Amino acid sequence: MANDSNDFRRFDPRSNAPVRMLAEQALSRTAGAPLVPGNQVRLLKNAEENYPAWLAAIASAKRSIFFENYIITNDDAGRRFAAALTERVRAGVQVRVIYDWFGGVGLGSHRVLEGLIKAGGEVRVFNVPSLASPFGWMQRDHRKMMAVDGHVGYVSGLCVSSRWEGDAARGVAPWRDTGIEITGPAVADVERAFAQVWAAIGTPLPEAVFTSASAIERAGNVTLRVMANQPNYANLYRLDQLVAAMATRTLWLTDAYYVGMVPYVQALRAAAQDGVDVRLLVPGVSNLIAVSTLSRAGYRSLLDAGIRVFEWNGPMLHAKTAVADGRWARVGSTNLNITSWIGNYELDVAIEDAGFAAQMEAAYEEDLCNATEIVLSTRNRVRPAVLPNARRVRGHFRGSASRAAAGALRIGNTVGAAITNHRVLGPAEAGIMAMVAVVMLVLVSIGLIWPLAVVLPLSVLGAWIAISLLVRALLLRQQRLNETERTEYDKHDKRDSS
Repeated sequence: MANDSNDFRRFDPRSNAPVRMLAEQALSRTAGAPLVPGNQVRLLKNAEENYPAWLAAIASAKRSIFFENYIITNDDAGRRFAAALTERVRAGVQVRVIYDWFGGVGLGSHRVLEGLIKAGGEVRVFNVPSLASPFGWMQRDHRKMMAVDGHVGYVSGLCVSSRWEGDAARGVAPWRDTGIEITGPAVADVERAFAQVWAAIGTPLPEAVFTSASAIERAGNVTLRVMANQPNYANLYRLDQLVAAMATRTLWLTDAYYVGMVPYVQALRAAAQDGVDVRLLVPGVSNLIAVSTLSRAGYRSLLDAGIRVFEWNGPMLHAKTAVADGRWARVGSTNLNITSWIGNYELDVAIEDAGFAAQMEAAYEEDLCNATEIVLSTRNRVRPAVLPNARRVRGHFRGSASRAAAGALRIGNTVGAAITNHRVLGPAEAGIMAMVAVVMLVLVSIGLIWPLAVVLPLSVLGAWIAISLLVRALLLRQQRLNETERTEYDKHDKRDSS
C-alpha cells in the first residue's frame, strides 16, 4: 500500500517543516493519541467482508481474544460468533468479552453467551442500571472492536446481528457499514482500548495479558492513531473540528445519526465557504421519526453554505467515516452527535495514508450511486434533487440512547435559543418549536385535569435521586474513614517497628 502518511499534516503544499511539525503537534494533542507507524490496514465493507475476517481471526487465536461490541444478538450471527469464541476457550485461549447492557436489552445477549461463560470465557456487561445512579444508564459503551493474540485488530461500526447481513431470500439488503483490519504495532493500542472499558466495569486486567507495541513487528508503512474516546473527554469532537479547519480540497463524511452541534456545523460551513468540497451522507430512513426530523431540520444551514447532503436509499446506513484531502481518513463507532462525542465510550482509528484514503474515496463515490441528493428548491425549501427511482426501504430497526439523547439536545438548544433569544433561529427550526409547544400544552392540560399524574412521577424521581445521593455520600464517607484508619495503623506500625 502506498505511503503518504505525513501529507495530511502538510495541509498547505507550500508549507515548510516547522508548519508540518505544528500541524502534527496539533493533531496529536487534539486526538489524545500518538501516531503509530509501521502498520497495514485493510478496508472492510459491510458484514459480507467484516464477519468472515473476524471469524477467521478468532479461529486462528492461540493466546488471547479481546472482543467488545455494543450489541450481540441471540440470532444466527450472534450464535456463530458465540460458538467460535467458545471453541477457542475450550482450546485453551483466554477469551474476554464486553457488551453493553442497553444495547443488549431484549436481544438475548446474555443467553447467547451462556455457553461461552460455562466454558470458562470471561464476560462483562457495561453499565447495568443501578439504584445508586438514576441516570447512569445513559452512559454507553458504543465501541465495536476485537484484538487477537496481539497480532490483528478490528475496529468498525458493525454490531453482531443478522440485521447487518440482510436476508437475500426475502430481498432485504444488508446494512451498509464500514470496518478495518489492522496488523502491526497499533494492535497494542487496540488492546489497551479494551482494557480501558474492562477496568471501568470491574477489576483491571494484569499488565502481563497485553502485548507490548515493541514486541509487534512492523507490518507495513501506514501511520495511524487509535482514538479510544471516553465520556467527557471529547477528543474526537475536537479532532473532527480540527480536520474541518485543516481540509483544503475535500471533506466527505458518512454518519448514521447526524445531529450537528452548532460549533461543528460552523466548522463545516466555514470549510465549504472557503472552497472545500464538503459532503454529508446520512440514512434516508430511521425508526425514530422524531430524531430523523431533527436531523433533517439541520440540512438548511449546511445547504446554505454549499455543503452537499445525500440520503442513502437502502434499508440502513450505519457507517461512521470521514475522508479528507485524499490523505486522511477515519473509521470507527463515533456518530456526529454530542452523545457519541462526549457521552459514550467510542473507538475510532484515524489513518494518515494516501493509499487508504483513495480506497475510502472510491467507496464513498460508490455509495453516492445509491443515494439521493438533497437540495434547496427555487422556493428555498429542502427537497430531493430529483424524485428518486430507487426504492426507499422502510424497515424496523433498533434505536439507541445516543440518538434519543442527541435529539433531545437539539430540541433543548432550539427551545433555549427561542426563549433567551441568544442566537438567530432559522425557518427549519419552526417545526421543532411547534412540536415542543404542542407537547408542553398537552402536559399542562394533563397537569390541570389530573394533577397527581404529574406530581407522583416527579416525587418518585426526586426521592430516587435524593436516596442515591445519600447512599453515595455515606459510601464516600466510609471510604474516607477506612483510609484514615489505614493511615493511622501504618503510623502505629512504623512506631512499633522502630
